[in-house]
Amino acid sequence: MTRHIRHAQYFCALLLVALLVNAARVQVVQAPSYDRNPANRRPDIARYEQPRGDIWVGGRPVTGSRDTREHLRYERIYTDGPMYAPVTGFASQLYGTTLLESSEDGVLSGADPMLAPFPLWNDFTRARNAGGDVVTTLNPAAQEAAYRGLSGHKGAVAALEPSTGRILALVSAPSYDPQPLSGNGSAAARAWRRLTADKDKPMLNRAVRQTYPPGSTFKVVTAAAALDSGVVTDLDAPTDSPAPYRLPGTRTRLTNASKGCADASVREAFTFSCNTVFAKLGVEVGAADMTASAQAFGFNNGELRVPFPVARSTFDTTLDEAQLALSSIGQYNTRATPLQMAMVAAAVANGGQVRDPYLVERTTRPGGSTLAAAGSRPIRQAMYPSTAGLLRAMMRDVVEYGGGRKAAIRGAQVGGKTGTAQHGLGNSGIPYAWFISWAQGEGDLLPRVAVAVVMEDAEAKRGDISGGGDAAPIARAVMEAVLKSP
Repeated sequence: MTRHIRHAQYFCALLLVALLVNAARVQVVQAPSYDRNPANRRPDIARYEQPRGDIWVGGRPVTGSRDTREHLRYERIYTDGPMYAPVTGFASQLYGTTLLESSEDGVLSGADPMLAPFPLWNDFTRARNAGGDVVTTLNPAAQEAAYRGLSGHKGAVAALEPSTGRILALVSAPSYDPQPLSGNGSAAARAWRRLTADKDKPMLNRAVRQTYPPGSTFKVVTAAAALDSGVVTDLDAPTDSPAPYRLPGTRTRLTNASKGCADASVREAFTFSCNTVFAKLGVEVGAADMTASAQAFGFNNGELRVPFPVARSTFDTTLDEAQLALSSIGQYNTRATPLQMAMVAAAVANGGQVRDPYLVERTTRPGGSTLAAAGSRPIRQAMYPSTAGLLRAMMRDVVEYGGGRKAAIRGAQVGGKTGTAQHGLGNSGIPYAWFISWAQGEGDLLPRVAVAVVMEDAEAKRGDISGGGDAAPIARAVMEAVLKSP
């Protein structure tokens, strides 16, 4: 009898061990597959059972969380949603996350292991930490100035601090309110259908995800390449440039919008934006040096993140001389994001040095202590410091004597470059109006802001479109907002 009881004990112990092993298999080994199963709502319920961390601008949060008292309890809310949508993106219970809401989701949702005081214990209990916060580099006054300036238009603005790469403003227009997308009901689905069907593409972040032909603003890069390579040694010497200029190997004649461009000096051609001079100059510099200069400014870099990905700005590396001539004035296959052209202006303002832009100053724990900080960004030399000094002077001439007069700010040094970019089949599209610039306040040791503005629909009349007339006033408002900030 005792032997049978002992056997029963062994059998029960074996069953208990098997039960424990199976429970461990289900809860540990197979847990990831259960978490990924679409039928399992527990991860979603856990994700939304607590408020999400916030995104901060200028000392205040521009996001929040609302208690719905439903299964997916907390829903995202936004302050000044359309103004900050190109930065925050959206956090939707139906459609996921974009932009900062996506790239910093680990911190904001509380899933980042760095938020856990005891990470191994959290892995065992499957508990979720409270969400942390994301502090941005944005200047709220500059963001508002850019947003108001683009009101009623299609386009984008990017503004940087040249010495650090901090993004001070990032605006895309038309914009949208992320708030209606936050929930999981029919209202969110209707908002999604409306926004995705809108022909003006309000959810497209034109500042970082759309590339445009940069037009004459690219002449800053061409001038830098010509000076660095030694093709140009005297900015005031005649350039022996005919007007019109026949593109090499073709019968196509390139003309100018301005008069007096024949044999104009580089300084005059830059001030009055002579296409013929800079197209010929690009050919003289050559494809190799033009490509090297463009890439030093950031073109052809597909790895840039701010922290969300930025579209690749391009300068074609396989060009004949006619294509090189057009590329050197920002046409043909040359394309750039507004953020890239702000980097070009910032390099001129910063003595030829480029710092990759960034949008997150630091992330913090729920109590406010720093989780991670941006730190210093690597420096890339886009041109010689002496070349940058000459370009700063030429950009000041554009604002004082050329097409950039509307960017002038009393008591400040301002440099700029206008641009009007053709596009479409046979250049049939409404030209894009560009303006890139930098500004240095009266008491500043260095320029404090660099800006790029592009407008897709600047004027109703094609002949009235100009970067100096349409985009420069927006750049001026953004620069003023930064210079007036403490």
